[in-house]
Amino acid sequence: MESKPKVWINNTILPWEEATVPILSHGLSRGSAIFEVFGTHQRSSGTSAFRMDTHLKRLEQTATLLGMELKYSIQEISEATAKLAAVNKSGRGIVKILAFWGEEAIINLVLKSKLDVAIFTIPASEELGLDQIRPISVCFSKWRKLHPETIPVAAKACANYLNGYLIKKDANDRGFDLGLSTGTDGFVAEGSIDSLFIVKNGILKTPPLGRILESITRDSILRLAKEDGLSVEETMLQIEDIYDADELFTSHTGIKVSPVNRFEDKALEAPGPVTARISKLMDDVLAFRDKRHADWFQTLY
Repeated sequence: MESKPKVWINNTILPWEEATVPILSHGLSRGSAIFEVFGTHQRSSGTSAFRMDTHLKRLEQTATLLGMELKYSIQEISEATAKLAAVNKSGRGIVKILAFWGEEAIINLVLKSKLDVAIFTIPASEELGLDQIRPISVCFSKWRKLHPETIPVAAKACANYLNGYLIKKDANDRGFDLGLSTGTDGFVAEGSIDSLFIVKNGILKTPPLGRILESITRDSILRLAKEDGLSVEETMLQIEDIYDADELFTSHTGIKVSPVNRFEDKALEAPGPVTARISKLMDDVLAFRDKRHADWFQTLY
């Protein structure tokens, strides 16, 4: 970034460079931080956040799943986000919220204090790559998805993303953009930070919740597809189902629909007709053309 935006941390707005924690903080040295990320979108009347209310509820849910407690209420975090976005005039971009124990923890593994909170409103840039939709290549990674009996996979915890890092790095080392994971049961899970969708005979299919993150982008796509009359199935997928798919695409906060043009050694139409249809539905929402989902946006400033 050319100029660093201000940061809100524990009810104080600070220059980016001053928003720091001790190296031995629990969040860093124990990997216990949790987070949320969501997009901000600009229109003539101002800047709005995409489903911020749902993201903040998930932040609270993550803290609960991990036996943690936030220092600030969801309402306070929402108001602080709006205030910071106005200060930074961030426009199109992302909001990243971190909740963490900033206190040092040389030996202690379990802390009883409430989590510190930091909010970043970051404008769109080449580095973020927002809305830069292009066909991608994917493969299966040698690394498996975390088992839900080892850690809550529904929690958006920083530590969980070491698994995602390994999955993506494995794919990148093999020359692919993205790696897909399977669970220890052999069923398909998701990408490193991405939900996976396949299309077979016109039916949109995606792995069910329980073994994957409860992605808000995934939920948005499923709701739009059903409203548009598409056949949708949340179902267990086997590796063979991915090889046999007519279309593939992935989704995450930054890019809502990424069509897949190569899966392993198989070439695919990208985007295929169903993928293009879903991409258009999502584009209409994000461009404020679809008035049915005006409540998916919360005005920041």
